[in-house]
Amino acid sequence: MRAIVVHGGAWSIPDDAVDDHIKGCREAAIRGYERLKDGSAIDAVEEAVRYMEDDPTFDAGYGSFLNSEGEVELDALIVDGKSLRFGAVAGVKRIKNPISLARTVMEKTEHHMFVGEGAEKLAVKIGMKLCDNSELVHPRELERWRKGGIKDIFSTVGAV
Repeated sequence: MRAIVVHGGAWSIPDDAVDDHIKGCREAAIRGYERLKDGSAIDAVEEAVRYMEDDPTFDAGYGSFLNSEGEVELDALIVDGKSLRFGAVAGVKRIKNPISLARTVMEKTEHHMFVGEGAEKLAVKIGMKLCDNSELVHPRELERWRKGGIKDIFSTVGAV
């Protein structure tokens, strides 16, 4: 049996955002499942998480909460459940889809994790396009940050 499970955050989602989170999770799961039909579980997970990284509803990629400097700073981890291999990136500020870079770390390097500038240098080396951090900043989050941000909220997305 093939299945995919996604989650769209580990925080108290505001009432006015619940419907968008449900719709976004549903779409991410559908996209992941479609990929699972002709690809691997890793392909499906990457597809689902990429969707959530591109959807401003979620605290992943575009639409993420801003750090104390007013920037988007992203982490991603991917694990192959069969081999138990994994790859991760942390503290990246110029990568639109860090899940894809994490997969590259897992599949194309002998390492498990790259951080910050080192991760971004790897991205350039493999031909991944860097973006300006401002391209990841959603107006909603910039306004929230200007008003003092969200205190003690740490969120994420995921897929299995």
